[in-house]
Amino acid sequence: MTAIQPDEALAQAYDGITAVVDGRDDADLQRPTRCRGWLVADLLFHLLGDAQRALVALASPAAGPADVDDVSYWRGFPAGGGDDGRHAWWVRRSAAAFDRPTGIVQLWAETAPAAVRAARAADPTGYVATQGHVLRVPDFLATLTTEAVVHHLDLTPELPGAPPPGPLAVRVAVTAVDGLLSDDTVRPTGWDDHEFLLKATGRLPLTDRDRLELGESAGWFPLLG
Repeated sequence: MTAIQPDEALAQAYDGITAVVDGRDDADLQRPTRCRGWLVADLLFHLLGDAQRALVALASPAAGPADVDDVSYWRGFPAGGGDDGRHAWWVRRSAAAFDRPTGIVQLWAETAPAAVRAARAADPTGYVATQGHVLRVPDFLATLTTEAVVHHLDLTPELPGAPPPGPLAVRVAVTAVDGLLSDDTVRPTGWDDHEFLLKATGRLPLTDRDRLELGESAGWFPLLG
């Protein structure tokens, strides 16, 4: 399998988000998403925070070594974490401060490409600090890509004609979620990558057949929130 360049995967992930929201009117941006309580504009504001966090982290190199990688990082963010409700409420209030939802799209369109440029310019052997952890730059970019892909899938249910996330970005996200499974867990054969990500993050419930195929590993789901 060809190695994925982390900055290219992030570029594809962020370009995918832009493709979903670009040209949408205020009505579309106020449609519901898979994230409970969040409209499209709210979720885009949350993603904007990730892009801004990337700019800060990449401009502020940290001393190593890393304490987490692109998989173990997610163990600090289990589904149903205690601050989920508080953060969701803060995002909704912050997004509502814009005069129109399209203002968030404009800010995203300015910020996301800047984050990608910073990713391309970053030292791939360096380290960054974020969310209380230190990560290698490639692992940090992978975490951003994984979150963007999952939220891309969150954005699209009520947006007709929305494109899916790009394949390189999806491979990064699937690899991260695969890493959260035990070594002896076999993914159900009927799942495609999108279904795997949606079920692994609790967006879709496991069916009885899923539980039968997963066995004891079904108790691990959702793997992250």
